[in-house]
This record gives sequence, C-alpha cells and structure tokens, in this order.
Amino acid sequence: MSIDVIGIDHIREKPDSVLLVTAGIQLAGMVAMLMVLPFDSRLVSGVNPWFKPIKFTQSIAAYVLTVAWMLAYLRISRRGKQIISWGVSVCVLFQISFITLQAARGTPSHFNMSTPFDATVALLMDVMDLLNTIFVIALLVFACRGKYAVSRPTQWGIASGLVIFLGAAAIGAVMVILGGPIVGGDGGPGLPILNWSTTGGDLRAAHFLGLHALQILPVSGWLINQWAGSSMRLKLAGVVATATVIAAFITFLYVQAMNGVPLL
Repeated sequence: MSIDVIGIDHIREKPDSVLLVTAGIQLAGMVAMLMVLPFDSRLVSGVNPWFKPIKFTQSIAAYVLTVAWMLAYLRISRRGKQIISWGVSVCVLFQISFITLQAARGTPSHFNMSTPFDATVALLMDVMDLLNTIFVIALLVFACRGKYAVSRPTQWGIASGLVIFLGAAAIGAVMVILGGPIVGGDGGPGLPILNWSTTGGDLRAAHFLGLHALQILPVSGWLINQWAGSSMRLKLAGVVATATVIAAFITFLYVQAMNGVPLL
C-alpha cells in the first residue's frame, strides 16, 4: 500500500532488533579498531591496516540501519522480514569478520590471491556479496509493488536507491573480474583516508557513491514529499531528477575510472 499524504511516513513497526544489534556490533568494532590503530605501525597497500575495516564498519552500519528502516515500513509477513533481516545480518557480519581478520594479519582482504587461505577469504566475501544482493533485489521487488507504507515520493526514493545500489554491486563484480579496483595505475599511494588511486582509474569511487545512494534517495524522496502545495506529479519528477543526477555522476566516475583516469 502506497500512501500519498504528507507526513504519513511515521506509520511503521518497531525497527528490526537483529539489524539493530548488527549495527551496534559494527559501531563497537569501529571504536575498538580506532583504539588499536595508533599502536599499529604496519602498512597494507600504503596505509594502516585498520583504516579499511574502520571504513567498512561505518558503511555497513549505515546499510543495515537503512534496511531496518525499510523493514519497519514494509508490509509483508513477519517471517519474510525475518528472512531478510537475518540474511542481511549474516552476510555483513561474515564480511566484516573476514576484513578484520585480514587487517589483524596485516594482509589485504579483497582481491588477495597470494595464498590458498587468502584466496578462500576473498572468495567467501564475494559469495556473501552475492547473497546480500539477492535480499536487495527482494526489497526492490517489494518497492516496485508498492509494499512500503510510505508516501509515493519516498517509495520512489527507496526504489531508485535500491536500483542504483544494485548498479554499485555490479561495479563491485567488475572489480572482481579485473582482479582489483585500479585501472591503468601502479597501485601506489592514494587519497588520504579513502586511499583511492591518484595514479590510475579507481572504480571504488563510483562503487562507494552507488552504495550510499541507498541512504541519499529515500531521504530525498521524504524531503521532496514535504513540499506543501506541490502536485504529486511534480514531487515524483523531483525524485526522478535527483536519481538521474546521481546515476549520471556515478556513470561518469565509472567511465573515467575504466579509462584509467584518477578521481583527482
């Protein structure tokens, strides 16, 4: 059921406890790693090994909290919600566990085929990404069927955010096929904190923005719906325009990276 009344987005159930606990684990892990980071002088790919899991805990926490918010408004069976929440939680917990393990070992996690163990870890993370994508597709199907009890602009924001998220997942698959995110560079020192390449194209920029469109677009849809006096057609056009601009910028970043051009 899609609701068109301004402000109706407060009709929801309690946030899923499994996903909230998962987000809490991510944030607790982030704090612990921030405490360890100053005492570790090792470098992995030119940066402290704890930078990567710290970034991933933040990104994963944002993702699972977004899914928890979606499930609170989603009108399907309780069993269906439990399958999604547990599935997403298991996938991301396995991923952050592997990333943290490899950081502790002082070796790269993704695209690391240097030993049979490292290759197994990289493969398992790819499998978790694929499984998680299945749950994202399910959430998108529900959005297309109008199963979220939110305003139409918000629902369109959810749908477009999920579509772009899946596009970002496809970029992740390209990185796996290429054996890494860098095109035409030597993998030397990158941008501060982000560590994106400054010598060649880096697909992580497009991948990153695409993943976080899942937060940007539903919020944009909700904000656009607050335009008192505007017609529903104009509001929906605003959501489509916002999604188009984000998708176009991601496409630009992707094409630039594939041509070996660094972000900066």
